[in-house]
Parts: sequence; structure tokens; C-alpha cells
Amino acid sequence: MATVNIRRDVTDPFYRYKMERLQSKIEGKGNGIKTVIVNLNSVAQSLSRPPAYLIKYFGFELGAQANAKPTDERWIINGAHDAAKLQDYLDGFISKFVLCKKCKNPETDVILKDEKITLDCKACGQRTDVDPRLKLSTFIVRNNPKGGKKDKKDKKARREAKKEKSQANGDKDASPGDSHESENGDDGDMAPEAGSDDELTRRINSEAKGIEADADIEDDDWAVDVSEEAVKARAKDLPDDLKRSLVLEDGDDDGADGPSSYEQLGSWVVDTANEKGGVTNVSDIEIYKKAKEFGIENKHKTVAVLAQSIFDDKIAKQIEDRAPLLKKMISSERHEKAFLGGTERFVGQDRPALISQVPAILLGYYQNDLVSEETLKAWGAKASKKYVDMATSKKIRKAAQPFIEWLENASEDESEEESE
Repeated sequence: MATVNIRRDVTDPFYRYKMERLQSKIEGKGNGIKTVIVNLNSVAQSLSRPPAYLIKYFGFELGAQANAKPTDERWIINGAHDAAKLQDYLDGFISKFVLCKKCKNPETDVILKDEKITLDCKACGQRTDVDPRLKLSTFIVRNNPKGGKKDKKDKKARREAKKEKSQANGDKDASPGDSHESENGDDGDMAPEAGSDDELTRRINSEAKGIEADADIEDDDWAVDVSEEAVKARAKDLPDDLKRSLVLEDGDDDGADGPSSYEQLGSWVVDTANEKGGVTNVSDIEIYKKAKEFGIENKHKTVAVLAQSIFDDKIAKQIEDRAPLLKKMISSERHEKAFLGGTERFVGQDRPALISQVPAILLGYYQNDLVSEETLKAWGAKASKKYVDMATSKKIRKAAQPFIEWLENASEDESEEESE
């Protein structure tokens, strides 16, 4: 079989680290169509990683079920996926889970300790941590041979403790993404794949620097008058239905003498979008800077307003572009629930024609790590009249069932694999 450099960005034909080029074949048709990776064992051996890691990574990236413990050595992913596409995804796996972050050589061993994944480089001696937020990181930790039921219980207890701490700190929590800015180091010449966590973190950091450099963004650069008086005046002129949609709960108004900060933020986004010819032309930096100006950049109610104001009819395709901003502002389970509540209002009240797209929207939230699996399952299990009327809430959850069922099936598959 043809071989390629493990680091495909290295064009040196004498590069010592080689692997077979991925070979796949598509079987079945209709709903039963699947892709078999025929030489996954060989490729995994070249990378010194279990083939289960690779197949699950592909499954996570493609949003498809993948069998991580085949009895017949047939490594299968549901759906039709060509080898070239899989090879591109493999580059992302290599960058995140194989290459040393310092010397970029693939001579690393995986060390699992205290639910932390460390790459131990045999070439330069450097030890670097793998981002624990990645979905495959969770799979690797759960499938640690030294684990088991006790290990799983310990993990659940730690998760509950973290949740309690988050609730105790309230809306003042910082984004969890901020603590990982430099942990993995620079990826060097190995360019991250589009939409990867590394790329999103880099975009977040880049935007944050722009936000802090107030001198670089002058008020004259804004398309509309953003003074407090002007924003309050525009908020009073908002349509009644939009005003109602931005009132999240009783007691939301933070100023008895005028519109709340949340109404003002929503008003500003709407006005700026109108001035610039569409909401996609309002940048993440502008939105975050305005929320920070109102002092609500860390509030859970803010993300509920953003869910209703920073998207249009093409929301499912816009989620990935907005993910850096949203990941910076969604910092707790409370934020996640508010974000889903704002989404209910957006599709249920403002744009009911989008209800049929709810599964694609939720998949976008899940794949971009905006809302956790646990929060999505809890949300889908019970309708609520907190954000919309009960009839609308039930209609939205009914539309979401294909995604919720997919999520449940994926979790069951993982549980079965763990118990084997």
C-alpha cells in the first residue's frame, strides 16, 4: 500500500515517520450505508495508538456512530465517507493526540493519570497535556484499563462538585476555555483542521486581545450611535414583541427608570445589523465589547438574548462562526440552559418556520461544545413554559426528538463498550 508522512505538512521524501494511506470502502445502501476502514489497524500501529481511538475520533468529528470494539476487526462508521476526507480528519487526530507540542515528532506515549491525558515524548523528553475538553479525551479517560465502576463514580462525584461550585459562584465564573490558552502549546507548522478546538481557541484569544485593546476600536467606527442615551431611546422604540422576547424572567429589569441592559444589548444588535445589512456583519468583537460595556458579559441572561439576536434564518450554518464568542460567554450549566431557552424563543416565537431545523441547530451546539450532552438530554426530556408557552415548548421538543434519540443511542453504545 502507498505510504504518506505522518505529518503530511512535511514534504521531505526521506522523513522517517511513515504510515499507510487510509483505505476505505463503502458498503450497503440507503439507511444501512456504512464505511469500512480496511487498514485502520496498520495506521493505528504506525501512530502507536489503539485503533479504537481513531475510529471514535472519526465518529465524533463526523457526527456518526462508530464501532470501537468490533469482534471481526471490521472498523465501521455509519454513513458514506471517502478515504480522502477521513485522511484530512486523521491529520487533526495526529495534531491533537500524537505529535509532541514542542518538537512535533510523533514519538509520544499516552500517560493517563487522575483523568488527565499526557503525551510523553521519547524524542525530546517533553511532557504536554491533551485538551480535556475534546470529546475523544473523555472517551480515552472512560476507557482507561485501570478505571472501572469505581473510577466512573469518582468522575461523577467530581462533576457534581464542579457543578455545585459553578452554581455557588453564580454568573461571575469565567469561561472554562480561558484556562487552556497555552496548555497545549503552539501547533507550529501543523495547521489545525477547520472547526477544530485548537482553531476555535485561537480565534477566541485573538478576539479577546482585540476587545481589550480599546484604543483600536473607536466609537467613530461603529455604524450607529452607541451612547447610553441613544441605546435606551432605541430600546423604547423596539417592537413590543421583541421587547417581550427579551424579558427573560421576572425581575430582569436592572433599571427601573428605563430599559434593562439586556434590552439595550438586544436593541443595539438589531440596530447595528440593520445598519450593516445583516446580523452576520456584526462581529463577535463588537458584540462582546458592547456586552462588556453594559457589564453583563458574564451573565447567563446575556446568552439568552444573544441566542435570539445574533442569528438569522441560516442559524444552523452560522453556529460554527459564532462558536468562539459563545464559548467565551457560556461558562456554566445555567448559561447553557439560558442559551437553549433563548433558542426556544428564537425558533418558537420569532421564526417558527425554523422549528423543523431544531435537530440541526442542536447538533451544531453539541458539536461546537456550546451545550453539554447532559444539559441537552435534560432539556429534551421535559417541556417548560419558562421561555415560551407550553404548546410551543412541546412542539420544539417534538421536533428535537431525532437529535435527542441519536444522542441517547450514542451514549448507550459507549456504555455497552465500557461494560464489555
